[in-house]
Amino acid sequence: MCGITGFWGQETPSAATASKMAAQILHRGPDDEGVWCEEQAGLALAHRRLSILDLSPAGHQPMHSACGCYVIAFNGEIYNHLELRTRLERAGQAPAWRGHSDTETLLAAFAAWGVEASLQAAVGMFAIALWNRKARTLTLARDRFGEKPLYVGFAQGCGIAQGQRGDEREPVMGRGPLLFGSELKALMAHPEWQGTLATEALEGYLRFGCVGGEASIFQGVAKLPPGSMLTLSVADVQAGRLPAPVQWWSAEAAARAAMADEPLSDPLAAVSEVERALSHSVKEQMLADVPLGAFLSGGIDSSLIVALMQQQAERPVRTFSVGFDDARYDESQHAAAVAAHLGTEHMTLQATSAMALDLVPQLPELYDEPFADSSQLPTALVSKLTREHVSVALSGDAGDELFGGYNRHLWVPRIWHKLKRLPLPARRALALSLKAIPPHALDRMMQLCGKVLPSRLRMRTFGEKLHKLAAVLESSSERALFAGVASMNRQPTALLKGSRPGAAPEALFPALAQFNSVEWMLLMDTLHFMVDDVLVKVDRASMASSLEVRVPFLDPEVFHTAWRIPAGIKLRDGQGKWVLRQLLYRHVPRELIERPKMGFAIPLDDWLRGPLREWAEDLLSSASLAELPMLDARQVRRLWQAHLKGQGHHAQQLWAVLQLLAWQRRWKPGLP
Repeated sequence: MCGITGFWGQETPSAATASKMAAQILHRGPDDEGVWCEEQAGLALAHRRLSILDLSPAGHQPMHSACGCYVIAFNGEIYNHLELRTRLERAGQAPAWRGHSDTETLLAAFAAWGVEASLQAAVGMFAIALWNRKARTLTLARDRFGEKPLYVGFAQGCGIAQGQRGDEREPVMGRGPLLFGSELKALMAHPEWQGTLATEALEGYLRFGCVGGEASIFQGVAKLPPGSMLTLSVADVQAGRLPAPVQWWSAEAAARAAMADEPLSDPLAAVSEVERALSHSVKEQMLADVPLGAFLSGGIDSSLIVALMQQQAERPVRTFSVGFDDARYDESQHAAAVAAHLGTEHMTLQATSAMALDLVPQLPELYDEPFADSSQLPTALVSKLTREHVSVALSGDAGDELFGGYNRHLWVPRIWHKLKRLPLPARRALALSLKAIPPHALDRMMQLCGKVLPSRLRMRTFGEKLHKLAAVLESSSERALFAGVASMNRQPTALLKGSRPGAAPEALFPALAQFNSVEWMLLMDTLHFMVDDVLVKVDRASMASSLEVRVPFLDPEVFHTAWRIPAGIKLRDGQGKWVLRQLLYRHVPRELIERPKMGFAIPLDDWLRGPLREWAEDLLSSASLAELPMLDARQVRRLWQAHLKGQGHHAQQLWAVLQLLAWQRRWKPGLP
């Protein structure tokens, strides 16, 4: 695992500038640095190395191909690279190997098969910058699901429009050299950088808590889409334009292809096929020349990954979890029980609130783009603990998206089936009456009634839930209903100046033919929530501690197998992830697993009223809010005061605003 960066189009490429850019992502690769310049082309490639495979100098980057045509800066892991080497050798296309790194394997494949065919043959996570010395072209490429990040744009004005969900992307002309890198902070280190805030990205950010799609928080700087490659010529760079990326792999197309294959309609056969594919993925991803372990929360996904690791390991797998001093958010005892049953070498970080709070001021540095999924804090803490003992950790991420693990996958179709029977005007009238009572008043009613109600009917956030129900009632379609429940903030434009209504919920997620409602939700969560939130959270939190995290569920064969399983088997007997549950029961007793889904949460409501209050008040001061004049300062302060008084549950919306303000204070973007 590494970090890459570079630039193209500077009259005299400076190795010192490239090194300065790479220094900003030192955490992604603390073991080695490499810089290479092609002076006649005005190009520089820089690399920071975290040594995982081939720890010798033979793995140093940027690396030249044996044929002399290619130079690569590569971030990631190719899990099947030994298989690719064998294919090359059997075809007589292998060079005289200098080492056993996957980078050298990739270069040989590019020379023998071409770039696109090689990417399609490779299984792994990666971001690549590849210079073709003969053709004088630069190719940037990203893995299937976007596990590894890659930003690209021109230093001034930059060259891809800010395509949000549902928007059409239009080309924009840029000026200055082309910049690219694993993180935005690498681009910002270039002396010609002039970053201007992309105000059009704020609505989506405030709604979902992340900057999604191809957009970035800076005008014209884009994320290369997952499963795509972008090839630039000298003429492109001189003209300040970025051509459209070529999609070499598509989750939607791969899902359709799997559904066209023979379906796994027999439930037990489906479980066995998933076991076969996932076991193979785990085996490949356990390949490393450094110590390796796994995250273990005690939930279904991470427990299954650890069980399959332990089944194939020669010694106890090292597992890691984090426990909190607040029992409401502590799953560490469940993880320890699973670890004891499987016989792993387990460690628990007993995190205190103080440890998490100390991390809060560092978040704008760690996430150099505004990011507001508060589970970023425990993820960063467990990554820090894990890195003290191993360099690589496997995780259970993506199990929910592939196999139907979120509550919305179960109840959105159920609720919509009932809602659509009632005319929309009647539903809106009922919603209006529910919203007429403030959430805090409803909470007080529940407190009074709670004295006589059974415990199972008592709700701590009764008012918030009823207001969410009101929003559900107002949904005009099943797509709108899903968009609402998938949002952190249903009305993000209320926090922005102006009275524009914002995007309609239906426009946020495209309609796709041939998918039923559950399949459509799974694909939307894969393409958006997983890519824009989950993978970003894990990548930045883990790489901040120089820890490589691998995701066995995101193997293309596992994906194909999952999409061969009918939705009615994935969600069966009123439960999500039915297939994964049955597979896990082959390794772990049911009683160790069956409990309500908790998630990787923190007591954000209490922290904002207590130990984080001073930090928040400082960011919400008039002077601080004035730095982002597009925010409606009055509305933001009103939300803050309501939260302090316990009038509603606004912690998530406020966290998004606070992270935006903290990011602005650290990086000081130009305003349009």
